[in-house]
Amino acid sequence: MSFDKPELAHGPRAWPRARGRGGRLGRLFAHGDLHLLVLHLIHRQPRHGYEIIKQIEAMVGGEYTPSPGTIYPALTLLDEQDYVAASLDERGKKIYAVTGAGLAYLERHADAVHAMIETMSHLSRGREDGPSLRIRAAAGALKAALHARMDEGALPPETQERVVLILDQATRDILNA
Repeated sequence: MSFDKPELAHGPRAWPRARGRGGRLGRLFAHGDLHLLVLHLIHRQPRHGYEIIKQIEAMVGGEYTPSPGTIYPALTLLDEQDYVAASLDERGKKIYAVTGAGLAYLERHADAVHAMIETMSHLSRGREDGPSLRIRAAAGALKAALHARMDEGALPPETQERVVLILDQATRDILNA
């Protein structure tokens, strides 16, 4: 399977901005664009799948978060096409790096990558002001902290209980603010 498609639509008008559930954007990427963006991010720096998810989310100011069910199949496809190579890091997790074929593909589609990044930057700039950005950043930091603790392995029952109590209290405080 290939995501090469010469008539890909790129740029701000190509990306529908219809709101879905929870105020999220609808379909953000045209066919093949997400694969190209993932490849671009890996070229900039070898990355884990989760890092790619978080980087894309940050690039659009929290307006879109690709699901693991979107990113990991994209990584598999890029690997099958020899555009990336996976290796294991010191923790035994897959990390992806671009190959020569992947770099050549990126070079052929540099204009499309540039257009995507410009559009994503535009979406992000629209979210950069006011308290909502600070709230979104704080929520992202909390989410990252929770993931980091859970990635450490099984937490002792007393730590799990403490985290639940903290989150429950924070929820009550937010609802009463």
